[in-house]
Amino acid sequence: MCGELDDDDAGQKLEDHLYTSFLAHARRLLAEQTRAKIDPASPAAYADRLFSDALNRCSRDCERLDEDKRYDTLSMQALVFARLAGFLASHVALNEDPLRKMMEAMMHGYTEAEALAPDHGHFHDDETGYDHQH
Repeated sequence: MCGELDDDDAGQKLEDHLYTSFLAHARRLLAEQTRAKIDPASPAAYADRLFSDALNRCSRDCERLDEDKRYDTLSMQALVFARLAGFLASHVALNEDPLRKMMEAMMHGYTEAEALAPDHGHFHDDETGYDHQH
């Protein structure tokens, strides 16, 4: 069972890296949104403020926890917001294609994180077994 400890250590390293990456990306994105110049009365400004408020809350909630609980909380937050998105979208007229808009927004979030990552969003550690393709 020596290998189990190694797998656990590698998994913990990956989770720690993913959480640290989230926190760095969140801070950078929030700083960029603060500098953005958009009409504060516009619907886009409202959406950006709501997004920033939620992202701030997520990062603050995680940072208040013990280190070993942060990644699990981050994972749960993603599920909560997916549930909320589904709930809100279910109250939008079908002719506005809410599911498509939701999926596009979700994919935008994925690409936004990648665009912010100077190291293309992950680390290289052969011990983790984490492989990637460019």
